[in-house]
Amino acid sequence: MKTRLVRGLVLFATLQLFSIGVAAPPNRFPDYGFQAPPGPSSLPNFVLSQNYPGTYPDLHKLPAFFSKLPMTVSNTDFAPWHDYMMAVRDYVFEGNLEVDWRVQENKVRRWYHMPWQHYGDTGRESIHGLTKEAPVEPGQFAASQGRPSPTENYQAYAIGFFNDFGGYTIGQVWKDRSAPSAGKAFLEGTVIAKLLFVDVPSEQVPSLVNPVQWMGYIRETYQRSARSVRPLNLIQMDVAIKDRRAPHLWFFGTFQYNGQLGNGAGWQNLVPVGIMWGNDPAITDSTYTNPTPTQTKINPNLKESAINPNPKELPPTHLGWNGRLNGPVDNPQSSCLSCHMTAEFPALSAMSPLFTTNPPPVGSQEWMRWFQNKRCGVAFDAPKAKTADFSLQLAISLQNFETYTLASGIYSSSAKPPPPTAMAPSEAAKAAKETEPTSNSQIIHPIVRDVLSSEPPK
Repeated sequence: MKTRLVRGLVLFATLQLFSIGVAAPPNRFPDYGFQAPPGPSSLPNFVLSQNYPGTYPDLHKLPAFFSKLPMTVSNTDFAPWHDYMMAVRDYVFEGNLEVDWRVQENKVRRWYHMPWQHYGDTGRESIHGLTKEAPVEPGQFAASQGRPSPTENYQAYAIGFFNDFGGYTIGQVWKDRSAPSAGKAFLEGTVIAKLLFVDVPSEQVPSLVNPVQWMGYIRETYQRSARSVRPLNLIQMDVAIKDRRAPHLWFFGTFQYNGQLGNGAGWQNLVPVGIMWGNDPAITDSTYTNPTPTQTKINPNLKESAINPNPKELPPTHLGWNGRLNGPVDNPQSSCLSCHMTAEFPALSAMSPLFTTNPPPVGSQEWMRWFQNKRCGVAFDAPKAKTADFSLQLAISLQNFETYTLASGIYSSSAKPPPPTAMAPSEAAKAAKETEPTSNSQIIHPIVRDVLSSEPPK
């Protein structure tokens, strides 16, 4: 990768002038790309946690919740998985709730952000460092949930962070910040957590009663480019754990917010949806696919996803394709592992078969390429690409840097981008699916979390 980014040093120096409208300290990554106007929020500006550990972590000091892993990796009984996931949640919460998720101030353990998430029109905003994620389809969270207008969609925003095991690997990839080194794997003990928020009004979704709200400098709708400071509601938290006892070395789990539990407006309302360790590649039907849920449909034929069966705790949720694990914000035709195993540099395949120019039939051999069980550390398109070890955040950071160095420019609030224009849903989907050649004629796919399944009615 270094040979492809020979101009990086000069451009990275230039980059320091485009973070927040003033020169950033030398050798620091920009904190965000979109500066909120003064007034609507009194919160301090988001600060990227980027003092990555330079010392190899002690692998004998794995997170304490590792001892909670069920004796057998099986989905026959969710109870031990529930206990495990609550221990993971406590680990992520510890020290972060007290500092409102300013993770660099955590007094218990430090957490770290991925750099180069500020870049582009979906990049970090300045209040909480949130990046623009997926569109929200009508009925995705509840039958009563609709659109902000007849032709537009609500949207999701997110921020992720890594513990010290993961932070060490980020630091090694970006040790030379002008020429990152792709292809490195995360260490056992790495824990990744991601908070997801939506601008759907809480009164439209029963489980969003008593909401946890953050302010964000966000787009007015998924389709519009203009931004304003508005509240978002917590709906989901994703986790990923690197553990050699996982069949493919990663466990992926997700939590959903349920304000009906009687805990008031609190983070304790995040309850386990489930956990997965494989894609069940032999299951090719769509019997349990459930895009507009009124109940949670658990597929009893799956063996590599364990789903919370308690409807008194978990509100109706759509899960992933045919009941594989996915969170409420995620695509109901995908799964956590299906998306994340495509993380590579350069991105030679789309993150989902749905995002290809001509999507294959659901369940076909070509479709199932995205639902195989691939061991981490092997790129989805090896040997032409290098692994990002199931981390889409890492893949995006590398691709953003590459795009910047090739374009010799940056999109930020101080760079005076062109006037915002609304993109029709069909155009947005087309843009996400189309590919473009790089300087060495490889085909690069945009790494997008989701596209609209259909154009809203006129």
